[in-house]
Amino acid sequence: MVDKQKGKTNNLEQLLEAEKKRSEDYLKRLKYLQADFENLKKRYDRQIEESKNYCTERLVIQLLDVKDELEMALKNAQSEGSVQTLIEGVEMTLKKLTNVLEQEGVSPVECEAGKVFNPSCHNAVAVTERDDIEACVVTEEVRKGYSMKDKVIRPSIVKVAVKLSKSQTEEEKIE
Repeated sequence: MVDKQKGKTNNLEQLLEAEKKRSEDYLKRLKYLQADFENLKKRYDRQIEESKNYCTERLVIQLLDVKDELEMALKNAQSEGSVQTLIEGVEMTLKKLTNVLEQEGVSPVECEAGKVFNPSCHNAVAVTERDDIEACVVTEEVRKGYSMKDKVIRPSIVKVAVKLSKSQTEEEKIE
């Protein structure tokens, strides 16, 4: 019986040693995985930072071309002394700038006189009251607005006409 117990004890000690080795192996693997994860996280953070720093590089390169053309237009206008040359150079540059913006998904917000005021793409700076309209209507676009893809990045600044209030209409009838 003592031999049997010794055999069981030896067997249990062997199982315990095997489990200790297995546990140490798992712990070692876990530490390596944790180190790999930390390294991956650091590399990812560096890549994100680099992307933030240089994400506009392609756009800036295109805008530098536009800047060069403006400088060339000014130089040519100064050397020739012609306003027409300057106008033509600026028009060509404006076309190029418009193309660059279109490539980036930027387009003007449609804003025509007579259309209903939309606060999501218009910003009213002046209001006039009129009796001949039913709703809040754009009368003039002061500054163009732009959207990028589906998002308004700069609302149009507009002047708006609204219907006369009842109290003002009644005051005019009294006078």
